[in-house]
Amino acid sequence: MELQIGIVGTGWFSKVHGDILAALDGVKVAAVCGTSLPKAESLASRYEGSKGYDNLADMLDGTKLDAVYLCIPPHAHGTIEAELIDRGIPFLVEKPLGAELDIPLDIYSRLQASSKPLIHSVGYHFRYKAQTIKLKELLEGKTVGMVLGCWMGDMPQVAWWREQSGSGGQFIEQTTHIVDLLRYTAGEVEEVYASYANRVVHEQYEGVSVADVGTVTLKLKSGAVANISNTCVLPAGVGEVGLSLYTDQGILSWSPDLLEVSLSGEKSTFRIEDNPYRAENEAFIHALRTGDTSGIRSDYGDALKTQRVTWAALESARTGKPVQINNI
Repeated sequence: MELQIGIVGTGWFSKVHGDILAALDGVKVAAVCGTSLPKAESLASRYEGSKGYDNLADMLDGTKLDAVYLCIPPHAHGTIEAELIDRGIPFLVEKPLGAELDIPLDIYSRLQASSKPLIHSVGYHFRYKAQTIKLKELLEGKTVGMVLGCWMGDMPQVAWWREQSGSGGQFIEQTTHIVDLLRYTAGEVEEVYASYANRVVHEQYEGVSVADVGTVTLKLKSGAVANISNTCVLPAGVGEVGLSLYTDQGILSWSPDLLEVSLSGEKSTFRIEDNPYRAENEAFIHALRTGDTSGIRSDYGDALKTQRVTWAALESARTGKPVQINNI
């Protein structure tokens, strides 16, 4: 039976997921919901037989959907997830879970209170990359001493991103990927201390309330320490994204397209061409068809742990004090 999928959101990620879904056997992008009907109909026109809506309830009432993809800005989370949970409709939600912590905590409570488990997934696609799988394999039997990570780039050119209430700031909206990768490979975080500043972008654009540079020190439960820094002051096309783990047997340096390994004096590189978005979608679609969720590498409860870390960093930057993760 053909799975009927809806998409909420009409931006770039909606097209990424929509195009992958449309190419899968037995899957149809049946409906698109946007902030305006023209936007929704424009995206829906990419997929044969798809219909556009400008209201979530109308989409859910008008089209029988097997699942819904949420590709929406951080500030838009909350009522959409609540409606899907109330109706028992599975969903895949793009990161981050919100611009703050209260709404994700509420959504998680709703999921836990559901009369039966609801299939869902969170879009931390780096977990599905072949380089990440190889990294986890190579880390076995090694002791991680410290980790250095970064997300250095330019500021996304959408108005909501430069507003604190819209995006939550770079560490919550973008660098969350690196925080999640840290947790996925090196273990849980118990304390953070952060320092943020405004250096450039507030002079380039109006209405900027997010920091454009920041560095966060993290203490892990294992005893390891980490630092993750980010900036959005760089010009377009210039940047660096990665995570380096320093172990008792050498260094493993991960980037989205390459894994460099230096262990016991021997160096090697792994460059594996793959599409983590496709793998992420295939795992979710498999779960919808079979009920087997073992291929989903980030569920809401796990993603909430990443959100707690990124939110704690924001709180630390605001107060100038370390923040214990267990206290938020």
